[in-house]
Amino acid sequence: MAAPSYVYTIRRVAETLGEPEELIRELAEEMQPEDGRLTVLGLGDAETTAFTRDGLEYLRELLSEYRKQPPRRTSR
Repeated sequence: MAAPSYVYTIRRVAETLGEPEELIRELAEEMQPEDGRLTVLGLGDAETTAFTRDGLEYLRELLSEYRKQPPRRTSR
């Protein structure tokens, strides 16, 4: 497999999928680098999550599974 030549930032993925960035971040916590999730380091302490093309597809699968889950009920 060839190395990726570009990645999508988490903000770009959230916008593309029409989902809140926080939901994408939550789902991405289940992913590993081999799943296509990377951390991009910036200056100082700046960092962002990014996804390869395969990672974006895997994230779509996670999102599909998330949507199939019954809504969480809160107890009274």
